[in-house]
Amino acid sequence: MEGSDLLAVAQQRQAQVDGVLDRFFSLAKNRASAFGQEYVELWEVLETNTVGGKRFRPRMVFTAYQALGGEDLEAAAYVGAAFELLHTALIVHDDVIDHDFIRRGIPNVSGSYRDRALAKGASERAAEHKGVSAAVIAGDLALFNAYRLIDRSGVNDVTRIRLVEVMDDALFASAAGELIDMDFSHLVDMPRVDDILTMERLKTAVYSFECPLQAGAILAGASEDVVATLADFGREIGVAYQIVDDLLGVFGKEADTGKTTIGDLREGKRTVLISYATSTREWAEIEVLIGKPDLAEDEAERVREVLISSGARSFAEGLARYYGNRALARLAEPHIPLALRLELHPVADAVLGRVK
Repeated sequence: MEGSDLLAVAQQRQAQVDGVLDRFFSLAKNRASAFGQEYVELWEVLETNTVGGKRFRPRMVFTAYQALGGEDLEAAAYVGAAFELLHTALIVHDDVIDHDFIRRGIPNVSGSYRDRALAKGASERAAEHKGVSAAVIAGDLALFNAYRLIDRSGVNDVTRIRLVEVMDDALFASAAGELIDMDFSHLVDMPRVDDILTMERLKTAVYSFECPLQAGAILAGASEDVVATLADFGREIGVAYQIVDDLLGVFGKEADTGKTTIGDLREGKRTVLISYATSTREWAEIEVLIGKPDLAEDEAERVREVLISSGARSFAEGLARYYGNRALARLAEPHIPLALRLELHPVADAVLGRVK
């Protein structure tokens, strides 16, 4: 398929998912109107926070589904939208945990309600409390309705039950990963590389790669062997994706990534990159800078230089390629159709291409 054809297919998939979400939020806002304008506004803010994403998880659902011969694109759009709404719920709650009020350069749910409260004269503490409280409620609504979208997909009961089980696996793993990540933030010592990889797999890779790919395969009626292999592929490429994401959080270009390249360093975020650096002689040169709340740009540049000279950047890049290659090796299984291999190879290439 030519590049222009691939783009057209991706746009069509996104339009279908957007259509499902548009209808969902329209119905929710109409229903909320019976409870007052403030409730309608909460749904409007939540809807705003689903706009601007790359619809990556629905793409994984569609990729597996269509490559395996699935033809009911409306059902796939509902399942894809369910994973997108799950993603929204998780990031809304994640921002509460991280005490963040900005997402993708604009106020998130917490930030929107905090800013409104401040504009009405509330104290900063009261405004922040209102913001995070509204975000907890909004995240709960998104989380519950992710399951409801699967119910509305129109699939038979056997398939629906399997899809709900996969969604449950995604949420269950992500909650475990979030808890581990929270514990990491309170540790004095840096976690080991393997422990960080486990956390990142549970927190993000499972619901972003493993489960959406499985859902697409289940929806297409694929064999259990295919479903299991897609989970393996998703696990490996999902870990690679997270390693690359952490690299870009320090070395990326803000214009490309849409997020600051100093925030992770100020936070002292536990990543493979930083964990490896602690084992090198150069660590002493930057130890006091990692997690410094007011880290200046020249200090951040010094950290980047040491991460390169110590070999930490090369190690992380090599580890990402290792997991990417492991993912591709899964596709060599004889029960994986050629059409599916051809669809998933570009996914792995895109993930690894981000480190160049």
